[in-house]
Amino acid sequence: MSSDTPFHSWSKGTLSLARVFEEIVAYVRAEPERAYRIIVGSDSATRNPVSLVTAVTVWRVGNGAVHFWVVSEKKNFHTLRDRITEEALQSIMLAQELRAGLGDRLGEDVLWDGQIQIHIDVGEQGPTREIIDQVVGMVRGFGFEAVIKPDSFGASQVADRHT
Repeated sequence: MSSDTPFHSWSKGTLSLARVFEEIVAYVRAEPERAYRIIVGSDSATRNPVSLVTAVTVWRVGNGAVHFWVVSEKKNFHTLRDRITEEALQSIMLAQELRAGLGDRLGEDVLWDGQIQIHIDVGEQGPTREIIDQVVGMVRGFGFEAVIKPDSFGASQVADRHT
């Protein structure tokens, strides 16, 4: 993901990635005693060409959240497996940038294991059940917690809202 790719926020408008980092840091520092979870999820429409939407939600556990999203360039996908794999890769790439950028700004102790989750739009029901192991393994291989349906609201609800 390019650092000049625009992110969006309902309350802040269009933002750079650097500004997203600033907003997240301000949100966490406003109530540092709280627990936080960072959720990254991607979704796309089913018709070609497809724009993938990747959303990052910063959940102040038990007390609200903020979220930002970015829209990729349109692509054509020939199979459901290709589309879901690309969604997972987009989420992984953004999660890696968040882990590095926020770790630098908030300190490594803020981003301990399991705090960054990647929500994947796959589940035990329906056609995506055959690729669960592939995408979950890919996410875990990059050191992130993988969450699937019905619990993957970061993909199936937050990112989906912007497709």
